[in-house]
Amino acid sequence: MELRDFKIYRGDETNGEMVDYQINVDKGMVVLDAIHQIQALKANDLAVRWNCKAGKCGSCSVEINGKPKLACMTRMNEYEKNETVSVRPIRTFPVIKDLVTNVEWNYEQNKRIQPFKPNPSEKDEKGNYHMMQEDVDRVQEFRKCIECYLCQDVCHVLRDHERKNSFVGPRFMIRLASLEMHPLDMNDRISAIKEEYGSGFCNITRCCTDVCPEHIQITDNGIIPLKERVVDRYYDPLIWLWRKLFKKNN
Repeated sequence: MELRDFKIYRGDETNGEMVDYQINVDKGMVVLDAIHQIQALKANDLAVRWNCKAGKCGSCSVEINGKPKLACMTRMNEYEKNETVSVRPIRTFPVIKDLVTNVEWNYEQNKRIQPFKPNPSEKDEKGNYHMMQEDVDRVQEFRKCIECYLCQDVCHVLRDHERKNSFVGPRFMIRLASLEMHPLDMNDRISAIKEEYGSGFCNITRCCTDVCPEHIQITDNGIIPLKERVVDRYYDPLIWLWRKLFKKNN
């Protein structure tokens, strides 16, 4: 057991500060354990969101020493013994209290996306759908998302430029990718991906991929393929000419 220094954000969106705490930390503890100990012994009114403590619910997203992480999956031994561990709420979304943020905006974006619509013509005589295993594997990666919103937090378009009215962010770009790449889906979302969801705002820095706790290749397997489909639709000269000749407006 060793005495460790912490700084934790206390307050709300309009008024808050980093408050110092010292607690004894046991071997094997994660940052969420330390927060709970501070809550129990030093600050009973400290607000923190958590649920599974297994890295699968995405609830305990915070910024630890400036990096977006899951508090339940960040071990205390990742930091030097004399290093102060600073914990802040994720910065992209408004603070409700202490380490808890209001992520409602994300649910509103999800509602805007055209849902999955299977093509009835793909059914066999028994009414079943069939898919190749490689197609299943391709979209299955995106379903690993635990909606921790760390990718949304680190996205500079949302975080620094505050373009929430123009870009849905990496979490929902991979939701769009999972739908667009599904071989049984018959909805066409390419124009919406360009105009409504703001695919052009992403400049593929891969910061979202770097912080994903599920190791989803958000940029390479999701966003870049969507950008390529937009380019094929709107900027390929042959397709542009074909659309002009046959008056295809998408």
